[in-house]
Amino acid sequence: MSDSELRPIVVGVDGSAAGAAAFRWAVEEARRHDCPIDAVSVWHMDYGVMMTPGAAEAGLDPAGIEAENRSVLDAATADVDDVDLRRVLIEGDVKRLLVEMSRDARMLVVGNRGHGAAAELLLGSVSAYCVRHASCPVVVVKETS
Repeated sequence: MSDSELRPIVVGVDGSAAGAAAFRWAVEEARRHDCPIDAVSVWHMDYGVMMTPGAAEAGLDPAGIEAENRSVLDAATADVDDVDLRRVLIEGDVKRLLVEMSRDARMLVVGNRGHGAAAELLLGSVSAYCVRHASCPVVVVKETS
């Protein structure tokens, strides 16, 4: 078995339709190549918001947000039992962390919600960032309607 066969397919999972499509694609690819998957969900805590009055009462605490994201990751990956699947939940900047994980990956798979050119200029696109900066091949799966 070569080194590339041991390296996982890294796929971004965020609970969106595009993320679900990317995960399904990654699972099929993992089955085809008999390789593991790292399903990665990245969450971000806006600590400036945490300083506002009533934030804790509104459920805006790091533990609660992490638990909510864990539930999304678990639900998105629940029906897969025939591939070697590792669920990774991490706090930080999604673009940078996915690119960092691409260093040891066979490929990186991300969804594309298709916000349009104007929104992507303002918001930035995780998929576009990954395509430009990842250390491995990147597959961008379009959201299906």
